[in-house]
Amino acid sequence: MFTGIITDVGEIASLKPVAQGQLHRMRIMCRYDRATIADGASIACNGVCLTVVESGVDGDRTWFDVDAAAETLRLTTAKTWAAGTRLDLERALKIGDELGGHIVAGHVDGIARIVARDDLPDMARFELDAPRDLARFIAPKGSVTLDGVSLTVNTVADTTFSVLIIPHTLSVTILDGWRAGSEVNLEVDLMARYAARLTETKP
Repeated sequence: MFTGIITDVGEIASLKPVAQGQLHRMRIMCRYDRATIADGASIACNGVCLTVVESGVDGDRTWFDVDAAAETLRLTTAKTWAAGTRLDLERALKIGDELGGHIVAGHVDGIARIVARDDLPDMARFELDAPRDLARFIAPKGSVTLDGVSLTVNTVADTTFSVLIIPHTLSVTILDGWRAGSEVNLEVDLMARYAARLTETKP
């Protein structure tokens, strides 16, 4: 589990397809202490929960390897990642950690598209379009995870919703690089999903 509070911005150093292209092995550079990364650890990369298969140190930076499987490549923006792609990173939540965002599973539901960006004094407003089957889980003042970042929904109209990004978030995540047409990983709020399911199964 995660909280949607980004703790580092990493960069893909290398990526190679394996298993007839059904799996991508990626090496990601980061600033985490190598001693704190165990094989099998979960790290959210742009909101996608991936498992560390190996790690080490190269110069003054730590690296870790992860595999993105066919389902991940199909459902997320991981299919477009390449060497040089920057990624929002978050370590898995530990018991006793501060829950600064909201409960995030790291299981991306789909891809949202940036419709418009409006740069305001000291912040940015983004309007996004969500897949119709996911839009019903998005509500004003509710939570949503975009490229791994926990955000509060501002407005909603049909499948379109907006979020406001404060200066700190723009400076410590990859969100400042979003432009109209960008595709981002979307995870809807778990609570909204469970509430909808309970309603559907009511006798």
